[in-house]
Amino acid sequence: MSHVNKQMISFFLTTDCNLRCVYCYNCNEREKQETKTLSLEFAKKGLELFFKTNPSRHIRFYGPGEPTQKIQLMKEITEYAYELAGNNLSVELQTNGAFGKTAREWIAQNVDIVWVSFDGPPDIQNANRPFPQKRPSAGVIEENVKYLLANKKKDGGIIGARITISEKNINRQKEMIDYFLSLGITYMWTDPLFPEVTDIPVCKDESRKDSKLLDMNEYAEKYIEAYYYAKEKGAFYGSFLACNFDGSSEYHCRACTPVPHLTPDGYISACDMVTFGENAHHMEVFVIGKWEEKEKKIVFYPERIEALQNRKTSNMVHCKNCSVAEHCGGYCLGEVVNETGNLYGQKASHCIAIKKIAREVGFSKNPYKYLHP
Repeated sequence: MSHVNKQMISFFLTTDCNLRCVYCYNCNEREKQETKTLSLEFAKKGLELFFKTNPSRHIRFYGPGEPTQKIQLMKEITEYAYELAGNNLSVELQTNGAFGKTAREWIAQNVDIVWVSFDGPPDIQNANRPFPQKRPSAGVIEENVKYLLANKKKDGGIIGARITISEKNINRQKEMIDYFLSLGITYMWTDPLFPEVTDIPVCKDESRKDSKLLDMNEYAEKYIEAYYYAKEKGAFYGSFLACNFDGSSEYHCRACTPVPHLTPDGYISACDMVTFGENAHHMEVFVIGKWEEKEKKIVFYPERIEALQNRKTSNMVHCKNCSVAEHCGGYCLGEVVNETGNLYGQKASHCIAIKKIAREVGFSKNPYKYLHP
C-alpha cells in the first residue's frame, strides 16, 4: 500500500503552539495573523462530505499549531465522527507531545495512532524543540510517551516517533534508536529537514536558494546503517524518502487524489505544508476549496483538483525512465512546489538518495502496518 493510499480527512485545529521549534516550516505564516481556530461547524460539514464520498473512516488531527491546544474541539470532532462512522472509525494524531494529564488520558483512550514529533535524546530535543524562553521539553515528552504506551487504546494502537533529521542528529541515528527503544517506542519515521514556507519559493529567495540544509547522500548512508540496526533490534525505522517502498503508484501522496485538510482560516488544503488558504502565494495550487460561512456549504475548485490529479510520474520528464518511479511518485509535491515553484519540479539530491536507499534496503514485500504520518 503506497503512501497515496493513506486516505483520510485532516483537521488543522489551531494556530496556537506551546513549543518554539527552531525549524518550524510555518512560523512565518502564523506570525503574520491573529490566532485562528477551526470552526466546529466547518469540521462537521467536512466530515459528512468526506464520509459520503470516500470509503475511508480515518480522521487525523494536525497543525499548523499544536492540536492538543484545542483538546475540547478535538473531542467534539471525534464524537461527531463516531456518530457518523461508528466502530469503523480510526483516529490519528500528530502532536508535539507537550500536553497535560487531562489531554493524555483522553488521547490514550480515544486515539488509535499517535505520532509524536520527537528528535531524539534530550540534548537534541531541547535544542530543536524547546518551550518558550528555550525551556527544555524532553522531560515532559518522555513522561507523556511512557504514559501513552502503558495506557494506549488497544493492542493494535501505535505510539510512534516522527523524527526530523538535521545536522544535530544525522550522525546519531543509532543512538536515537536506542533512546527511543528505552522509552518503549518501536515505530520510528525520519524526515530530512526541509525549508520553511514563506511568500515566495526557495528558488526565488536570494537568501535561501543556495543554502543546503542537509547532505542527502550522507543522510542516505546513515539512514541505511540505522535501518538495519533497528531491524536487528526488532524495531521499524522508516524514512520519508521510502514511504512508498511498500507499494506502487504514479502518485506520491494523498495530495494528488486529493483528500481534504480543513484549515483554521476556513479553507480546504490538499497538503500538510499548506495550512492556510488565504494568501497561499506559490502554494495556492494546493488550496482546493473553501467553507462558505453564510451559505453553510463547502465550495471546491475543480481546476486545482484536476491540476493535482495530473501530477503523476507519467507526466514528469525526470521520472519517466527512473528505476524507482513507481515507488516514489515524484517525491513530496509540497516540498517540490515550495522549493521550485513548479508542480512538476524535481529535488535532484533527494532522487539520488532515494535510489541509494532502494538499492541497499529494497522494497517491502508486505504493506507497512503503519503508514508515514
